[in-house]
Amino acid sequence: MNMDRSDVNAAFSADTLMIDPEQETEKIVAALRNQLRGTLRKRGLVLGLSGGIDSSVCAALAARAVGAKNVLALFMPENDSDPESLRLGRTVAEAFGIDSVVEDIGPSLQAMGCYDRRDGFIRELVPGYTAEWASKVVISSALEGDGYNISYLVVQDPQGQQTRLRMPPSVYLGIVAATNMKQRTRKQLEYFHADRLNYAVVGTPNRLEYDQGFFVKNGDGAADVKPIAHLYKSQVYQLAAYLGVPDEICRRPPTTDTYSLPQTQEEFYFSLPYDRMDLCLYGLNHGLPADVVARAAGLSADQMSRVWADIGAKRRATRYLHLAPQFVEPVDEVARWE
Repeated sequence: MNMDRSDVNAAFSADTLMIDPEQETEKIVAALRNQLRGTLRKRGLVLGLSGGIDSSVCAALAARAVGAKNVLALFMPENDSDPESLRLGRTVAEAFGIDSVVEDIGPSLQAMGCYDRRDGFIRELVPGYTAEWASKVVISSALEGDGYNISYLVVQDPQGQQTRLRMPPSVYLGIVAATNMKQRTRKQLEYFHADRLNYAVVGTPNRLEYDQGFFVKNGDGAADVKPIAHLYKSQVYQLAAYLGVPDEICRRPPTTDTYSLPQTQEEFYFSLPYDRMDLCLYGLNHGLPADVVARAAGLSADQMSRVWADIGAKRRATRYLHLAPQFVEPVDEVARWE
């Protein structure tokens, strides 16, 4: 239904993103079944279960789609993981009757030099940095300063003193490259178990993460099915409540659980908390007036402009993450084969 400007002004709010969770669940479950049986020809589903809201909802949907006995959850802690993530992941698996396996990837990452490589780049800025220190990467908010995304290194010494440092590109890229080994190692194990069971791998990004490139290529971005990539994160929370995801997981702030210092998704990547980012992204996607979206998201006109500019910048910067391998010539015979 077309609405005039006065209708849009009155109607756009967080309620605009409300869904019918029962109907949405049925749609996703049906799609998963069709994808497994028709396209992928697999027996079940494997997913990494982090104790976060997205993977928890995907686990619940997988169990509904193929039965809990045909779903395998992997817990893949490493040296920097919050122990709470493993506990919460086990809580989800138990809640939905899903079999699970613990794969501690810390020794593998250590053997590949993940931590040593990362720490070597950190020591270019902090020569005294050792294993007794902790660190994380944070990003400047698009609402502040000149609107550019500037990444900073935050280090904490053994006495608990934190220091924030501007990183040159070589240090930033080196730290990220080493850290991305974590997501790629996890995905390798997901596909090991998928191959041995003839299962498909579930990817767990929501729409905000998928749109903004908040994933590692051939790491957590790799999957056979991505059942919630069309849903805004606030809609994922609505599904969680309907599906019976444990309350403590629904209350847990979204976190990357990647660095040795606690780190929220907001300080690492997004300009705003997820519920306000959802409104901004929805408004941009649907061509709503900036002043209407700004009012719903609690932003000034200047802040609204900065957030939309940041969304566009992240889309441009991460476009390559969504691309298939580039060929010199198309291989049409494979695409046509049935």
